[in-house]
Amino acid sequence: MTAEALIATAGTPTPEAASEESSYPTLSPSRAADFKTCPLLYRFRTIDKLPERATADQVRGTLVHAVLERLFDLPAAERTPQAAAALLAPQWQRLLAEFPELAEVPVEDDFLSSAGALLDGYFRIEDPRRFEPAERESLVATLVNDQLLIRGYIDRLDVSPAGDLRVVDYKTGGAPREAFEARALFQLKFYALVLWRTRGVVPRVLRLIYLKDAEVCDYAPDPEELLRFERTVLALWRAIEQATTTRDFRPRPSRLCGWCSHQQICPAFGGTPPPFPEAAPETPSAPETPSAPETRPAPAAGPAPGDDHGRSDARGGTDDHGRSDDHWAGDGRTSSLRMSDFSTPAPIRAPDQRLPSAM
Repeated sequence: MTAEALIATAGTPTPEAASEESSYPTLSPSRAADFKTCPLLYRFRTIDKLPERATADQVRGTLVHAVLERLFDLPAAERTPQAAAALLAPQWQRLLAEFPELAEVPVEDDFLSSAGALLDGYFRIEDPRRFEPAERESLVATLVNDQLLIRGYIDRLDVSPAGDLRVVDYKTGGAPREAFEARALFQLKFYALVLWRTRGVVPRVLRLIYLKDAEVCDYAPDPEELLRFERTVLALWRAIEQATTTRDFRPRPSRLCGWCSHQQICPAFGGTPPPFPEAAPETPSAPETPSAPETRPAPAAGPAPGDDHGRSDARGGTDDHGRSDDHWAGDGRTSSLRMSDFSTPAPIRAPDQRLPSAM
């Protein structure tokens, strides 16, 4: 069981999305990233559906995501660090009740307190008393080129009074090195493409919030880039279709292999994959479940990827696009974001604004 299956609180698809899903293959950012990372990993997870034991880091991240979602159910004035900490135990008990298999995951004695430390990182970045997200754990979906339904769950969507969109994704691991950040941005570009196609608005900011280090990473997409990304997604799906038809999912060894649960059956490590499922569809759907935390446990072997982005130590009340937090201030009559400067704003860094669209 992976951490992606742990949360059962996300919204349901719209009737249009549900109707489309019944007629078209689907692809989520997680499964697309799996195929890009290693086609065999995609097969193991999507076609063979091999179980993967959740780790303590993944479960902790799932708990933190649940608390941050529930936090905004409270009246604005009550969204304090103390209130968030008070949500930890009841949310953990809820998860255990809904998913009894979580009790089998070994966790540390300080499991709840370590989750609380991640929440402390969140409050160093934002003051949730000052704004209302437009949407939380929202399922978004769109049909691409009349042939592929792409869909996923957004942790949080903020909308300014001017209609600007900011897509926010919580990460419970440390601020990543390049390989991990590229995967996270690939995920956010999926969401940006869906929002553009369904709402006619290109998100102004894609924001990654790293709770462990209390850092944010902003990225500003544009229509031309999203068009290229759409072509990339379609090309990726054609590659998946071809691999499924030929039953040829090859391993792609990399330093990320140290995180893989399937080394014992991987040819790259001398293993043998199970027989290809006879009942597997020729174009398997790869649905998305509510967002899973990105964790970075120590790999089995090999150095971590290098950090080419250069973290900024600058602190201030503006983001990397020259806008203050007041840009997102709402009028209080809608569920739009309302935010003013924070007493302890987080360091903000941004990758190159023209990262390759086929990350």
